[in-house]
Parts: sequence; C-alpha cells; structure tokens
Amino acid sequence: MPKTSEPVLGLAVMQTLAAAPNGESEVQSIIKAVPEYLNLTAEDREISTTRPPEEMWEQRVRNLKSHDTTPGNVIAEGLVEHTGRGRSKAGRLHLEHKGLA
Repeated sequence: MPKTSEPVLGLAVMQTLAAAPNGESEVQSIIKAVPEYLNLTAEDREISTTRPPEEMWEQRVRNLKSHDTTPGNVIAEGLVEHTGRGRSKAGRLHLEHKGLA
C-alpha cells in the first residue's frame, strides 16, 4: 500500500487538534496522536533517511509547516494555524461540517 497522502495526514492533524484542549497542541503530541486517526502503511512506517529514527509519516507531518504555502496544504488553506504550536479553530469547523469532529 502506498504512503498516506499529505491531505490525509493534514486531516489527521486537524482531527488531533480538534480533540486537544483549546484546539492546540505541540508537534510531538500531534505526532503521538495522529496514528489514532489513520491506518499507517508500511511505506509510512519506513525510517526516514534524513531524520532517523523518525518514521517517514512523522517527517511528513513536520513537513506540513515546511510546505505551508502549497495549495491544498492545511496551513495554506487556513485550516490549521501555526503559532509555534499547532492551532485550529477553522479546522474544527471544517471537521464538524464533514462529520469528523
């Protein structure tokens, strides 16, 4: 099975933030909680060559901030606000609309 797409990872981040107190969380806590919201593939679980011992999906969650101007990215789309911590009020509304919060 191929790696989880960045939009699906972004959705899991939004779900994590929506469940967090005040809708915000530190990156390490987000990474710890993301697997509760999706089934990681074998490709996701491969060890990153540039950030060992992180798994590839963890690196890609961190990359959401690096790609924050890319169309479709949850930060670029205004669904997650990066404030040094993850924060998402708009993301919670989006999830409620989709029936995922």
